[in-house]
This record gives sequence, structure tokens and C-alpha cells, in this order.
Amino acid sequence: MDRLRRYWTRTNSWVKAVLLAACILLSLHVLVLRWITVRSTSMFATLVPGDLVGVQRWPVWTGFERGDVAVFRDPLEDRHLMTNRRLLVKRIVGLPGDRVELRKGRLFVNDVPLHFPDETRSYLVRLKRGTDPQALLRELGLPPAFVPADRSVIELALNDSMARVLEERPEVVQAQVMSTASGAPRHIFPFSPYFKWNGDNYGPIAVPAKGDTVPINVATIPMFDRIISRYEGHGLEADRNDLRIDGVKATHYTIEQDYYFVLGDCRHYSADSRYWGFVPADHLVGRAGFILLGSDAGARPGGRWFRSL
Repeated sequence: MDRLRRYWTRTNSWVKAVLLAACILLSLHVLVLRWITVRSTSMFATLVPGDLVGVQRWPVWTGFERGDVAVFRDPLEDRHLMTNRRLLVKRIVGLPGDRVELRKGRLFVNDVPLHFPDETRSYLVRLKRGTDPQALLRELGLPPAFVPADRSVIELALNDSMARVLEERPEVVQAQVMSTASGAPRHIFPFSPYFKWNGDNYGPIAVPAKGDTVPINVATIPMFDRIISRYEGHGLEADRNDLRIDGVKATHYTIEQDYYFVLGDCRHYSADSRYWGFVPADHLVGRAGFILLGSDAGARPGGRWFRSL
């Protein structure tokens, strides 16, 4: 310690200033605020590709609330170090202990309907012949590759107010809500024939909370196997009709940390908890608090810079 003190007293004042500034910036980045740029359409129209978003770090320690737009590390990239995983942005709809359900595309949490103003649904938009759909994409803030070019019938993510504005355009014939999904595709979490769900009719599903004791059997293990083996680091194996955790036969398991259920506001264009499961608490990076610089898109003209989320 004395040696460090001597080195510090001999250090040039400009070098000291630079080191102190770097320490302050690093502390702010770790504890207070960081920035991300939105890349995907999964949170459209709350967030538009190109938005620069301020991420508040303190909810990691103070706690998240239902409805927060959360930034977290990709839970599927568990082969990489945590700091090397992609950052994802979704809305927390289910807190630890909540019961989440989608009924014909409508969200219910603990049997109470939950809606967010800018969330979008799929609309079938009919255009007049000769209309370039790329102009609509640019105005809505969607990337050009969102729909094929030279189409007179396109599928767009819209909310009700956006659809009404779109229908007033002279090149638009009609904007109609598309029907909800049917069937039970195999790519829906928890990837089991015991859960016949789809993206619009999903659940009810209980979000695991720290301390919950859950039954472990053939029917339930698809729900919890990733939690046990990947997120909480236990050995999980099947021995004939028995399940073993760390080599010990188990019929129940006690959850070791909190989990969250997240959805994109752009429901039909979002890979979220419906497709890969729960977000572990230790993957959360912060809360998207405000848009510092909005994309030049026209989805919300003149009102997206410095906008609180």
C-alpha cells in the first residue's frame, strides 16, 4: 500500500486526471448507466431498429417490475462467457411466481389482462398495384428486408392506431388483423407433447421463483431441465424410469434463483420466452429507461428522441 501511495504521489497530474476519469466512467457503466443500439424488430413499435437506448443498471440490485423493458444476456448462448453473449431487449411480463397466459393473442398475468400501448399485431395490408412497399417500411421504421419487394399484399406489424393511419394513405386498400395461430408446433417451449401451445394460445405457465419446490417427472422435466442443468449447474440424467440430479434420485427440485418471463412487443416477430423459456435473474443487465436518440423512422414523428420508456 505504501509503495502504491508513493507511485501515485510521483504520477503526473494529467495522468492522474485521466485515470480518475476512466475509473468514474467505468463505475458509471457498471453501476449506473450504459448504452445499447436496438438491432431487431422484436420490440416494435416501442423500440425501432437504430434507436440508441439508455440502460439503467440499478434494477439489477433494486429489483425489476412487471412491464419493465429489460436488457439481458442471451440465455441460449451458454457455451460462451456471460460477458461475450449477445444482449437482448424484451418486456418483462411475468415476475417470479406469476402465472402467465396468452389467449388468442391477448396477454393475461395472474388472470388479469395486461396490455402495453405500443405493442403490435400482424396485419394483412393490401396495396394498390404498382405501390412500392419499401416506402411504407421506411415510414414505419421497419428494415427493407421485413417484407419481399414488389408485393401488393404484405404482412406488417401494426397497432390499432398505426393501422388506422395506414388505411388513410391513398396507396393502401385495406389493413386487416390476421387470425391467431392454431395447432401446437414443436418449436414452442417447453418442447413437449404434454404442452399443446402455440405463440397466440400459450400457457398458463408458472414463472419459477427462488425457493419454489417443483415436481420432477417425465411430464415436467422439459420445463425445468435447462434450469437444473444449465442455469443452476447440476448434473441431470435419466436412469430408466428415474431422474437423477447430481447422481441422486429426485422427484422434486428446489429452484435456486428467480426467473422471468419475457415477450417482445412485436409478438409475431419476436423470439422470446415462448420459444426458449425463462430468463435467469443473473442474466439481467438492466432496464431500458429511455431513448436517447431515436431512429429517423416515422413511426412516431418528432416524438422519439429523449423519450422515457
